[in-house]
Amino acid sequence: MTPDAATVDPRTTLARPDLAEQALEGLVRADTYRAVQPMQAAVPFADIHADADPASERIDQLIFGEAFDVLDRQGDRLWGRARRDGLVGWIAASALQPGSRLPTHRVAAVAAGLPLNALVVEAADVSPDDLAPIGAFESDPVAVAERLIGVPHSLGARSSAATDCSGLIQQALYACGLAGPRHADQQAELGRAIDRADARRGDLVVWLARPGDYSWTGHSAFMLDADQVIHATGHHGAVVIEAFAEADARCRAEGFRAPVFRRL
Repeated sequence: MTPDAATVDPRTTLARPDLAEQALEGLVRADTYRAVQPMQAAVPFADIHADADPASERIDQLIFGEAFDVLDRQGDRLWGRARRDGLVGWIAASALQPGSRLPTHRVAAVAAGLPLNALVVEAADVSPDDLAPIGAFESDPVAVAERLIGVPHSLGARSSAATDCSGLIQQALYACGLAGPRHADQQAELGRAIDRADARRGDLVVWLARPGDYSWTGHSAFMLDADQVIHATGHHGAVVIEAFAEADARCRAEGFRAPVFRRL
């Protein structure tokens, strides 16, 4: 049985009418099915765009050591899926190297030679003091986010050099060994729903966007405590701590829905 078209998320499904990955044969209709070619980010971070044109919207980034499964090529642009967070898009071929080696460590420091959560096989150009073995995770996502205070806000970014709101949440969750989907609407499904009155440190708060002509789906933040959030916001241009009431009022004024609260 093939899935209903409405249930297929094009953001994470490596398929077009003319081409789809081989694993989707019989599930998604396409003219041709082909096996992916595994590659890996060879630069600190590389932008992933919505279209082959590098001037198109940046929708994600690939961090050093992360795998990217390539299915198509147009000149020096590769089309595929970022394996870690599942997003499909276009990336520069020069940012990748063949293969997908199994990492032994992740970058655990914010101010290291590579971004937070970069995946490495050995110390290489990163101080051993900035690394943690794969499987050794932090316990408090908010504490990770606090170390990123002041990092510039930038749509489509998701690193310790620059980030958008959902990228901040994602990176803090990754550092703690937790699932970190890329978009706010996906993050709004994590954990379980709670009431505003019960919100506490570590809970997610998401203001979902109303449908419109944009790719982002809402605004995500962590509750720092019962009355404050920590988030990456274009309003302040950086990762900041802000009173929940102020962030809530601004999001609602900008047309977002009432916030939902999730406990991980």
